[in-house]
Amino acid sequence: QVQLVESGGGLVQAGGSLRLSCAASGSSFSINFMGWYRQAPGKQRELVAVIASGGSTNYADSVKGRFTISLDNAKNTVYLQMSSLKPEDTAVYYCKAIVRYSGSVLTYWGKGTVVTLSS
Repeated sequence: QVQLVESGGGLVQAGGSLRLSCAASGSSFSINFMGWYRQAPGKQRELVAVIASGGSTNYADSVKGRFTISLDNAKNTVYLQMSSLKPEDTAVYYCKAIVRYSGSVLTYWGKGTVVTLSS
């Protein structure tokens, strides 16, 4: 089993910055991809950014140039540096990991961390 624990959410003013972290723990697993998704009130969960273990990244158009995803393979931790935050970035941010574990490829989700923007 793999557990994901997110941290770093909070209340921030528009234009400000936050860094989210998500640490994956467990035994005998390897990371294929890790990423961040978000779900705003009344909306569907959407991709924010993903990163492969090799470092390739993909971002939603709405966050390109403002958010940066990074992965510390040694710590099995993914980060999301968010800058120039906008009110529409308000959402619950979820960490997702696709890992190889016991010969299978499995997907895990964190419980989410809330990011709230004040204008």
